[in-house]
Amino acid sequence: MKSVFRSGLTAAVAGALAAVLTVTLPAAPASAQNATAAETAASPLDAYGALPSLEMLRLSPSGDKLAFITVAGEQRTLVLLDLTTRSQIGGVDVGRVKVRDLDWIGEERVLVSTSATLSLPRLGIEAGEFWIGKIYDPGRNRAVEVFNGTRGVFPAMMSNARILDNQNPPALLVRAFAFENPERMDLYRIDLNSGRASLAEVMGRRVESFILDPSGQSLARSEYDPSLRSWSLLARQGSSLKEIYKVTAPLDSPSMLGLGMNGDSLIVAADRPDLHREGREDAEFFDVNIATGAWRPLRFEFRPQGIFFDPLTSRMIGAAGEGEDGPRYVFVEPRAGAMWTRVQQSFAGRAPHLVSWTPDFKTVVVRTAGDRDSGSFFVLDMDAGTITPAGGSYAALTPDRVGLVRSVRYAAADGTQIHGFMTLPPGVESPRNLPLVVLAHGGPASHDVGGFDWWAQAIASRGYVVLQPNFRGSTGYGKAFMEAGYGEWGRKMQTDLSDGVRWMAEQGMIDPSRVCIVGASYGGYAAMAGPTLDRGVYRCAVSYGGVSDLYRMVNQEARDGARRDNETVRYWNRFMGVERLDHAVDRYSPALLAAQADAPILLIHGRDDTVVPIEQSRVMADALRRAGKPYELIEMTGEDHWLSRSDTRQRMLNETVRFLEAHNPPR
Repeated sequence: MKSVFRSGLTAAVAGALAAVLTVTLPAAPASAQNATAAETAASPLDAYGALPSLEMLRLSPSGDKLAFITVAGEQRTLVLLDLTTRSQIGGVDVGRVKVRDLDWIGEERVLVSTSATLSLPRLGIEAGEFWIGKIYDPGRNRAVEVFNGTRGVFPAMMSNARILDNQNPPALLVRAFAFENPERMDLYRIDLNSGRASLAEVMGRRVESFILDPSGQSLARSEYDPSLRSWSLLARQGSSLKEIYKVTAPLDSPSMLGLGMNGDSLIVAADRPDLHREGREDAEFFDVNIATGAWRPLRFEFRPQGIFFDPLTSRMIGAAGEGEDGPRYVFVEPRAGAMWTRVQQSFAGRAPHLVSWTPDFKTVVVRTAGDRDSGSFFVLDMDAGTITPAGGSYAALTPDRVGLVRSVRYAAADGTQIHGFMTLPPGVESPRNLPLVVLAHGGPASHDVGGFDWWAQAIASRGYVVLQPNFRGSTGYGKAFMEAGYGEWGRKMQTDLSDGVRWMAEQGMIDPSRVCIVGASYGGYAAMAGPTLDRGVYRCAVSYGGVSDLYRMVNQEARDGARRDNETVRYWNRFMGVERLDHAVDRYSPALLAAQADAPILLIHGRDDTVVPIEQSRVMADALRRAGKPYELIEMTGEDHWLSRSDTRQRMLNETVRFLEAHNPPR
C-alpha cells in the first residue's frame, strides 16, 4: 500500500517554534473584564471551527527532540525539532488524513497513526474506522507503512502499538487480522526499515488486552468470550499463561490496564460489589496479585478516571482525574510526583495538563487552558529550570476572543445535584437576561470538563451563554451517579438539562424565552428530544449524528454483532430502561414523536459515521416532513462521527450558528 507521505515541507510554523528561546513563564492572558459583549467584535467562526493548528506534541525518550502535527485547512504536517539546537531535523506532509496519534520509536523514528473508514465484508465488518500506521525516518527522509509488503495480513493496526525501547534497535509490535484465519488477531513484529511484519505471537480474537515483557512475550492477557459472557484474566506463571480470575459479565466486564507498582501484580478496572466496604465508595481500580490472584482495591485522594503507566516497564506510576478547576494528578513514582509539583508551581491558576514527558521525568510538555486561554503549549526542562513556549492550539483566538468558563451546580427536580460548566460571551463576567444554548455531551457515559471547548466558545462568541450540564448517567462523578442514568434515557437524563435552564432563569442569568438546545451523538438525541419529549423549553434544536429511533438503532447493533444478544445491545437496553429489545422504547424516540415537535430542528450527519448510521437523521427528517414540522437536513460527505475534518467541522459550526441566529437571535 502506497504511503500518503510526500516529501517537502513548508516550515513556517516549525521555524517559529524553533526560534523561541524564552525561559520565563509569560504572564496569564490579559483580562478583558472592562469590555462588553457588544464592544468585542466576534472572531470569524472558522477561527473556532478549524482543527487545532498544533497538536500531539511528543518528546523523544531523551527529551532532546520534539515531534508534533501542524494543521492548515485539511493538510497535516509532521514536524521534528531538535530542542538542544532549536533546529528542525525532519518533517513531511502527512496529507489530508485523520491523524490519531504520534509515538517515538527510540530516538530515530516516529510512528504516525491515522484512521480511515473502511468496509471489510470478508471479515464480517460492514463499516468501521481502522487505524493505519506509518513509520517516519528523518535520517532517510522517508516513511513506510506498517505491514507494507506483508502478504495475507490486512494492513490495519488492530491494537495499540507496543514499543519496546529497551531493545536495540527498538521493537514495534501490533496486532492484525490474517485473511487465512479471521478468527485470529495475531501479534506481529514490524521491521522498522521496510514495514514488513513477522508473526510474534498467536492470539485469538477473544484477547482484549495484553502486556508484554521486555522481550516482547505476553506477560498477561485478558479475554472475553461473548457466547459465555465470561471475562478471564491470564498471567504468566512459569512457561505458560494461566487463568488467575474468571467472572461472568454480561455487562461491565473488567479491563486489564497494566502492571502494578512492583511488577508482581496487574491493575484492573472492574465493578466488584462483592468487595464493597461499608461506609466507603466502591473502588473502580484494583491491584491483582499474579501469584495468589488476590484483589486489593486502589484508592486515591480523588476519584480517578485513568491510570498512568511507565512506557518502559508497564508499571503503574500514578492516576489522573478531573476536578472543577481542571485536571488532577497523583503519582506514586517519586520522580513523577516531583515533576507534577514543579508543574503546579510553574503554572498556578492555569489548569495545566500533562501532555508528554521523558522516562526520567526531567522534561515535560504542558498544555494550559485556563480563563481566556484557547490552549498553549510549553516545554519545561526540570534540570535547566526553563520553560519554553511552544505555540498554541488556536493562535487566531486572542484572549479577548475567549469567553470565561465557570463551574455551576444546581438541583434537578428530584433534588439530584447536577454539575456542569457555563461559557460566557467574550467580555461578559456577570450574565443578565442573555439568550442560552444548552450543549449536551455524547456518550451518554461521558462528561464535559472545564477549560476551552471550541464548540461552546464558538456559540458563546455570537452572544449566547452556553450551558454544558453533566446530567445523571455521566461519568466522572462516581458509580452511583452514572447508574442513576440507567433507565432514564429521554426521562430524567433529559429533564436534568431543562432543569438547568430553569435554574439559570431563576438566577436572572438568562431569558427563558430565548433558549435552544444543541448536541452530538447522545447529545444529538437530547437535542431532538427537547422539542419532542420535553416541550415548551426550546425555540430550536440542532443535532449532529444523533439517534432518533431507539428501536431501529439497537436492532441495527443486534444485526451487526456476531450475536443478536451482544454486549452493545445489552448496554443500550440498560440505559433505555428495557430488559430486551422491544418497542417500549418507541415512547422515547423523537422520530416517532415528530408530530408533537414544538420547535424547528436542524439535522446534520456525516455520511461516513460508523457509530450512529446516517439513516437515523434521515428517518427523523422524513418523520418531520410527514408531520409538516419545520426542519433542515444536511449530509456531509467524507465526515465521520467525530468531526475529524476541518472543512466539514467548519461547515457544521457555520450551519449551527446560522440556524440558532435565525430562530433565536442573540440580540
